[in-house]
Amino acid sequence: MPFLSENDRLTLLRLARQAVVETVSRDRLLEQIPTEGVFAERRGIFVTLHVRHRLRGCIGVIEAEYPLGESTVRCAVSAALQDPRFPPLRPEELSELRIEISLLSPPAPIRPEEIVIGRHGLLVSRGKRRGLLLPQVATDHHLAVEEFLEETCRKAQLDRNAWQEAQTKVFGFTCEVFSEEENLAER
Repeated sequence: MPFLSENDRLTLLRLARQAVVETVSRDRLLEQIPTEGVFAERRGIFVTLHVRHRLRGCIGVIEAEYPLGESTVRCAVSAALQDPRFPPLRPEELSELRIEISLLSPPAPIRPEEIVIGRHGLLVSRGKRRGLLLPQVATDHHLAVEEFLEETCRKAQLDRNAWQEAQTKVFGFTCEVFSEEENLAER
């Protein structure tokens, strides 16, 4: 998976912010979505929103149905308004909003002994139930491999130990993660 240039990262972050601001403050969707270069690629993406350093929304797609530009806008707006864990983002929160983007590699089967905390995200699948946790979840919450597997099963609404059962599929992926917070710190 090729890494994005710093300019592409900044442009994706700006696009996500524009989409959130337009929707939250003006109650309308962003009209101009770039479709050239990196924006034309099809990749899994998650957009994570933080307000005052606390999670405020996180929505993404594993398999890209749309080009990256459109996926970025859709995920950013959904994270702001439709994450079922949080009420919709309010206009007064926009000044403290920080955005993080995670671009996913394609998920591939992974054995527990191959999982590297901080490097791999996990996707657990069984029947119609799926749960996904990004790599940064394991490091942020200081999870060991087994705990990471259990939490991913829980996210899929499965028994915590379902990852040990043959009917459960476990996939790993890596992410290219970048945020406005990093770019602010570098200035």
